Amino acid sequence: MTTIKQKYSITQSQLSVKTQLIATLIAVVSAVALPQIIHLIGRATGMGSAFGELLLPMHLPIILVGLLAGPYAGAIAGLLGPACSFALSGMPAATVLPFMMVELCAYGLFAGLLSKKNIPTVAKVFATQVAGRVCRVVATAFSFYVLGSTTITVASVWNAVVNGVTGIAVQLILLPIIVAIVEKMSAHE
Repeated sequence: MTTIKQKYSITQSQLSVKTQLIATLIAVVSAVALPQIIHLIGRATGMGSAFGELLLPMHLPIILVGLLAGPYAGAIAGLLGPACSFALSGMPAATVLPFMMVELCAYGLFAGLLSKKNIPTVAKVFATQVAGRVCRVVATAFSFYVLGSTTITVASVWNAVVNGVTGIAVQLILLPIIVAIVEKMSAHE
């Protein structure tokens, strides 16, 4: 007979469904709230939405939840974060929403798949960033070349990478630190 403590204990290899669900919800809320805060700061500083494009605030919680809670939590949060943000605030714009959903889903999925690999967290984050951008390029190319969409181009993905270099650097620095802190705190419990 297993006790409740044994049933819901968090091990390195598997989190309970309840924990994954809570992590997913926190990531979705963060993926909605962080961009709003960044856009408010952007407006206050005169940078407008460029500040959000610079820091990529929606990406942080999605990659983080993938690294900490696994691929299911990451992928679901990656799909729901942009969709909920659009429903509540109209951002991201409807023309880029499907592409951001693909990209962020990929970030969460790949971060989760890499989370248990024995490589440095910074390498996991970098590989996740590359995989997410590749998925966005493929989705954009499919939309442009196969579906004939002219609302977004493959070149726009390159522009997003160039504009988001600061956010990419912040992710490469901040995410490994956060993961290390969470892992250290988990080890003490």
